[in-house]
Amino acid sequence: MWVDPNLNDFYSRVSRIEKSHAKGYGFEAAGTLGRKSATRSGRRLLKVAKPLVLALAMGLCLKGIIHYYVGAQTYEVRVSALAAGQGFDPVGAWLMHADPATLWISGQLQSLLPR
Repeated sequence: MWVDPNLNDFYSRVSRIEKSHAKGYGFEAAGTLGRKSATRSGRRLLKVAKPLVLALAMGLCLKGIIHYYVGAQTYEVRVSALAAGQGFDPVGAWLMHADPATLWISGQLQSLLPR
C-alpha cells in the first residue's frame, strides 16, 4: 500500500495541535475576539487588586497594633494633635483615625495578649 508522506506530516501536525489544546493552549489571531479576551482583563485587575488589598490589610493591622500598644486615650490624643497640625498632618490624622477595623484588631490583641 502506498502512503503519501505529506499525509504523515499532516497527522503529526494535528497531533501536536491536539496535545497543545489538551494542555490549555489556544490558537487565536491577534485583534480577534476570542475566548481569552475576557479573562485577560480579569487577570490584569487581579494583578493590581492583590497588592492593594495586601497593603490595606497591612496598614489596618499596623494601626491596630499601634492602638493596642499605646492605648486608646493616648492614640486619640496623638491623632487629635496630628489633626491640629499644618500641611499634610490632617491627612495623616484622617488616615490614622481609629476606625472599626482598627478597634477590632486592637480588641483581638487585647484578648490574646492582656496587659
